[in-house]
Amino acid sequence: MGSAGEFRLLGPMEVLRDDRVVPVRAGKHRALLACLLLRANKVVPVADLVEALWGDSPPARTRGTLQTYVMRLRQVLGDPTRIVTTPVGYRLSVPLDRIDVHLFTAGATRARELAEAGDLTGARDAYAETIALWRGPALADVPSESLHRDEAPRLTEVLMLLHEQHVDVELALGNHEQLVSVLRGLTADHPLRERFWAQLMLALYRSSRQAEALEVFRRVGRVLDEQLGIDPGEDLRAVHQAILTGDPQLAAPKAQPVDEQQPGRLPHDLADFIGRQALVARLSGLFAEDEPGTAVPIVTLSGLPGVGKTSLAVHVAHRLRDRFPDGTLYVDLRGYGLGPPTATVDVLARFLRALGVPSEQIPLDVEESSTLFRSLLTGRRMLLVLDNASAPDQVRPLLPGAASCPVLVTSRDDLRGLIAMNGARRMSVDVLEPAESWELLTAMLGGDEDRAAVEELARRCAHLPLALRVAAANVASRPGGTVAGYLAELPTDEPLAAVDLAYSALTEDQQRLFRLLSLVPGTDFTAEAAANVADIEVPRASTLLTQLTEAHLLLRPRAGRYQFHDQLMLFAARRRAAQDGEREQGDARARLLEFYVRSVDQCAMLLYPDLGRLPSEPAPWVRLPRVTSAAQATRWLDGERANLSAAIRSAADEGPVSMAWRLADAMRGYLWIGKHVTEWLATAKYGLHAAQEEGDQAAEAAMVGNLALLHWKLGELGTSEELYGQAMALHRAMGNKIGQAGTLNNLGLVLMESGDLAAARDALHRSLDLMSGPDGVTTARSTILCTLGMLAIDTGHLDEAHHHLSESLKISSAHRLRGSEATCRNFFGVVLRLRGEYEEALEHLSIALEISQEAGFREVTARVLESTAVTKVDQGDPHAALALAGRALEELRESGDQQTTTNVLVVMAESNRRLGRLRTADEQFQQALTKANRIGYQPTAARALTGLATTRRLMGVPAEALDLCMRAVAIAVDIGLPVTEAAARTELAAVHLALGDGGAAAEQSGLAAAIYRETGAKPA
Repeated sequence: MGSAGEFRLLGPMEVLRDDRVVPVRAGKHRALLACLLLRANKVVPVADLVEALWGDSPPARTRGTLQTYVMRLRQVLGDPTRIVTTPVGYRLSVPLDRIDVHLFTAGATRARELAEAGDLTGARDAYAETIALWRGPALADVPSESLHRDEAPRLTEVLMLLHEQHVDVELALGNHEQLVSVLRGLTADHPLRERFWAQLMLALYRSSRQAEALEVFRRVGRVLDEQLGIDPGEDLRAVHQAILTGDPQLAAPKAQPVDEQQPGRLPHDLADFIGRQALVARLSGLFAEDEPGTAVPIVTLSGLPGVGKTSLAVHVAHRLRDRFPDGTLYVDLRGYGLGPPTATVDVLARFLRALGVPSEQIPLDVEESSTLFRSLLTGRRMLLVLDNASAPDQVRPLLPGAASCPVLVTSRDDLRGLIAMNGARRMSVDVLEPAESWELLTAMLGGDEDRAAVEELARRCAHLPLALRVAAANVASRPGGTVAGYLAELPTDEPLAAVDLAYSALTEDQQRLFRLLSLVPGTDFTAEAAANVADIEVPRASTLLTQLTEAHLLLRPRAGRYQFHDQLMLFAARRRAAQDGEREQGDARARLLEFYVRSVDQCAMLLYPDLGRLPSEPAPWVRLPRVTSAAQATRWLDGERANLSAAIRSAADEGPVSMAWRLADAMRGYLWIGKHVTEWLATAKYGLHAAQEEGDQAAEAAMVGNLALLHWKLGELGTSEELYGQAMALHRAMGNKIGQAGTLNNLGLVLMESGDLAAARDALHRSLDLMSGPDGVTTARSTILCTLGMLAIDTGHLDEAHHHLSESLKISSAHRLRGSEATCRNFFGVVLRLRGEYEEALEHLSIALEISQEAGFREVTARVLESTAVTKVDQGDPHAALALAGRALEELRESGDQQTTTNVLVVMAESNRRLGRLRTADEQFQQALTKANRIGYQPTAARALTGLATTRRLMGVPAEALDLCMRAVAIAVDIGLPVTEAAARTELAAVHLALGDGGAAAEQSGLAAAIYRETGAKPA
């Protein structure tokens, strides 16, 4: 029997044989094949086939015509034995995993089982993979009334249920903000499906968009009334009522346990793990749940390559999950791969993120990160799995200080230093016992094979699990093949001879892809990456990857992602070096890196289209991922972050070096918004080194600017200012006006934060002048005008601020620059608030909030929430202000922006003061002042001092209040903040009055009033 091929019914029918589409042109043939495929490997009675083909109008010679169709279909399939004739009908023999409908059904079951078992991340991936099998309406081009009546609706209903369950899982994972756009699409496509509407309402409510959630209920009510003449059902009404009452059960779930989060997530266990029972029992005993001692339990699993160390460690970790309620942390240290090992600082960053540390707060120093990591593990029960360690120094910085957190290390070496210095226990992982090898082979091949031949195959594979699995997959893939026949073809007794034979059995295309994939510098890859490295289409790459996985030459750790066993990667690399010329290898590597650059660019255009990037020529040949929304872009970047960092390092070390700075530049916005400072620093340095080595001034200027931005966001304003000066010199030397303008704009922002407003004004006007001439870029002017508007607010020139922000808003709205528009509207709202135009201010802030939330700009979202909270304080609604400030802090836990956090603390303190909670307000003002002083943020330091003075005066200590007020006035006068000065002088007047000095009070009150008149700001 020949190769089964693949059959697809979830969309227009497709038949693939030898990876090529086989056309089934006749409609009756498609109907016959669909009917047989839907009941594959079962006899389909003639009567059922007749109904599927002709319904109530069969031809006169029904059986003869049917036989003719069967004969022709056999010819189309290329294997006459595939369709078997029986006394009552016909049976199509084909493995179910070759039919998309059956893969869909099995995938649906697996996804539900994972969800019920509590593996929400695994369930999410399984749902996504299963839903992705659909290419359009089921049986779209199959002309059969009965199949469209009975089968297509059934399959569609399963799909709808899967969508609902998938959304439920995403909601349980806390991904409500990303779901809003998805659910808007589902409700538009399926307006009568009430469950989607209810889920959309819940997603909006959890995204702090209660008004929109209630509007959705009104909208679905109109839809149901107009189309069906009915009211919303009980479930929809219940969600509506819960939103109205603020039912706490609607709140977003708490963060998942660590091992369910992406960084440090434990790989899936082998479904057919066999043997090692004694080792599993010993490990389980060592990691017993009794009260631990004081020393950290460390166990090293050492053994030959391919002996199954990783599989054993992962299997044990899964078995012991209940003993470690705080989760499991896993990392592949890549000690034996082709490229460099995983950097310790990167591992610590991943682990710290998994433990809930905001990216911006992760130290850049290994020792500091290690200390923080150990402190966070204190009091937790967690298991650490450190895979593929090649030296003790890779492991030591990752060791916890808590005895309740044991460590399992795998290595090919003994790691004697870890045993001697850290008290690790070594366990040797040997090859499988003969009986275990036989059990593994029998499980994969079935029990019909000759036992002696199976035992001989196990011996020839040296009982290595990797070799055994490759050999068994090779035997199983051969039509009519036997173990005895396979043994006759094995060239040597070397264990990896099975890999040699498996490789030789591959088609030319499979071999080529297998070889070229060894060029991938990261830990795993997708079908899109594979398609680009091999210069083939994505569906073709996906098919080849599936085949290589079935041959056990690749692993699939989770849906849509593939990786090598390190031994197989080395094998593939040796074959590549022997079979592929240097030019072919170089071209493949360049295609892969170009794919990464263009994919990040595609995501950048969705997330931050107004952020300037290095220019590049069009590359229409690149096969890009399917990313069409900001949420999808963020998810793609999150999934590829480690691979992108590895690609930058690889390009800097091995070339093409231009890819290092292009990719580092493309990633800048993502790393900035996500505050992934560890990766940001590393990639910027690699990019800068590559640019300097190549002597490319434009690239060097971009990378220096990248580092300047990083240090600015870290609060290191002096370093940032110095680096922007270096970037400015490079741009000026090249005559690059756009680069100069962008650098001056950012320098202006840094100078504003450091309090040098005169220098900031000079830098910004120079920037605007560069972009105002015939060579100016309109979109760049939008950013500069917005920054000038911010400066005008600080300096009390509200009319000027209104003008600049109005001009900026026109440009950003016209060009759909969402980040610029959200930022601009936020500051427009601030101007209107200062003028006392509160309702108009709230309108702009509401639009800014919607834009920033939909785009996933958490830092901008936090700023808008803070501005809205201040507006509510000024309106006399401190309760609403506190709620908004709380939401802002939630956003800031992810983005970690220090300046905005300080501003939020001030508005929370002011709200509590107005509510009479003076001690709470006093503590919060002090926190804000301490933070502002630490990061050199003088404008907010002045505001915090004024608020603290008011609180101390009301607490009956006006003498302390006097000193605080004088300090606030001094800062405001020194750096030129008239509105802040007026507020401080107003409080100073109240303090003088409390001290009995009416003359001084009147003087300060008069000075404050004059400032308010001059600026047009409304007195606070």
